[in-house]
Amino acid sequence: MPDQLKSSSFISAPCETGIFKKDKQTFVVVTKADKGFNYTFSNGMLGNTLDSGTTLICGKNAVLVRGEEVWNKLIISELNTRFESGGVVLAGRLMEAMEPPGAGKNTPLVVYAHGSEGTGWIDRAGDPYQMLGRGISVFVYDKRGTGFSQGEYTQNFPRLADDLVAASHEAKRLAAGRYGRFGLIGLSQGGWIVPLAAARARAEFLGIGFGLAVDITGQDAEQDRKELRDHGYGDDILAKASKVTDVTAKIARSDLKEGFDELADIQKQFGKEAWFTSIKGGYSGVFLSMSVDDLRRNGVPRFDKLNIDWSLDPMQVLRKVDVPQMWVFADEDRQAPGAVTLERLSSLRRQGSNITIYRFPDTGHGMWEYTEAKDGTRKQTRITPGFYDLMADWAKGKLDGSYGNAYRR
Repeated sequence: MPDQLKSSSFISAPCETGIFKKDKQTFVVVTKADKGFNYTFSNGMLGNTLDSGTTLICGKNAVLVRGEEVWNKLIISELNTRFESGGVVLAGRLMEAMEPPGAGKNTPLVVYAHGSEGTGWIDRAGDPYQMLGRGISVFVYDKRGTGFSQGEYTQNFPRLADDLVAASHEAKRLAAGRYGRFGLIGLSQGGWIVPLAAARARAEFLGIGFGLAVDITGQDAEQDRKELRDHGYGDDILAKASKVTDVTAKIARSDLKEGFDELADIQKQFGKEAWFTSIKGGYSGVFLSMSVDDLRRNGVPRFDKLNIDWSLDPMQVLRKVDVPQMWVFADEDRQAPGAVTLERLSSLRRQGSNITIYRFPDTGHGMWEYTEAKDGTRKQTRITPGFYDLMADWAKGKLDGSYGNAYRR
């Protein structure tokens, strides 16, 4: 059956997750969403089937694109599994190409460490399917406390790294004899987790998208500075904000046991100034929005439940990584500003670490392109072209040509 049929032969049907192809290079990924189904084209354009003016209609083993072309479903193998990590049973899925030549001894295999979101990735995340559509075998799993996995949601990075190691072992077991290079890909928060797991997972390469080489308190401070600059504030306000983040960092590093008197003083000193409420960060905004009594009573238990390891130093971890790494940055990232991380990675590279760096201009966290209103709010429009191709080529072990507007540093 040809890849494209005339639209007159198309009959709509309930949506199915998977990859639907126009040709070898052009395809669309369809995944489950809270409402309807999300779809992401191989060039980064996206939407939801319930959007007004949607460009995709689902059919039986096919989709209708822009009312004109029928793209057939790519035949893939999806092997669901359960595996244990630290007494918790996690749900995973190995995804491999079935159409010729299929998965074999030269096919790269990657395992994803996803970000801080509290939702599972099986059937829902588009990135693994984007890699699969580019010839990469992928193992995806729902991290503990999300999706089909058991346990409680956590932001304890060493524990999440243990889970990633267990997932890597399961991926290799299921794909035995059908893969070549093996690597880990971490997005956002996953950028902290992947280096922790690299040696034990016996990864041959790491790919990190919009991650950081600063600790959690460093991210918070960088994010606060970026937010204030984007609101038009200058160095005088940034100096005041540094005093604020010094205090919130003290609270964080003490496992939320010290620094509350200083926080009360900061709130009294700056609380009525216009810039104060612009501070959000990773946690500072939460601390500042509560009275000290309320923070002790309600805020501390909320953070304690996440079991965050505030002491983790990413640089200590990265100095021990001895396999090639690629770091990909969004230049206008508000959630994970990369300036300090870029300096640190450059330093590691001068010391001998095998680190490749790419930057995408005019993109925000998640590699989103966007439009920005006068008040600074952003509307996400698409995943920047070239990002998925770059990650796939890195997994294949050969970077070739240009990747959208990205530039190599």
